[in-house]
Amino acid sequence: MDIVFPRCQKCSGGDLVPLSDFGGQGAPVYFKAWVCTNPECGFNIKIRNGEVFMNEPVGNGVSHTPRVPRT
Repeated sequence: MDIVFPRCQKCSGGDLVPLSDFGGQGAPVYFKAWVCTNPECGFNIKIRNGEVFMNEPVGNGVSHTPRVPRT
């Protein structure tokens, strides 16, 4: 099965791919964000606490510290 993602309307050079996360209680939150695959574009749209945010800065994750799971 081939999945076709929508073309980025900002740059037309990348596709918008969905990102998921987990809520505060550990429940999955699907399609929490959409990000353009073109690194020069940087378009993104995110949902946080019921609000929509567009074009926030995107980091490369180098300084990210993983959370330790609670046991």
